[in-house]
Amino acid sequence: MKTITQRELAARSKAVLDDVEAGETYHITRNGTEIAEVRPISPRRRFVPVAQLQREWQHAPRVDRRQLRAEIDEFFGDEDRVGDGEDDPWQRG
Repeated sequence: MKTITQRELAARSKAVLDDVEAGETYHITRNGTEIAEVRPISPRRRFVPVAQLQREWQHAPRVDRRQLRAEIDEFFGDEDRVGDGEDDPWQRG
């Protein structure tokens, strides 16, 4: 954590925000009193490689779509479904 004055923040805002984006936290002072904290809101990832997703999902449990459809119908009912299932993606083989 770094402490800087309000005046320093105004003069170096781009550098301070670059540091914050990189994970640094700043306390801002005015007249020697801490008045604010500037910190990253959350670690953000802009890109997740497909290979990483495949590795993470590799051990995910399989979903039986027929069982899922039956559970959905049991919970919500099936009276709002239309037609004979042609437009229902759960009915596709």
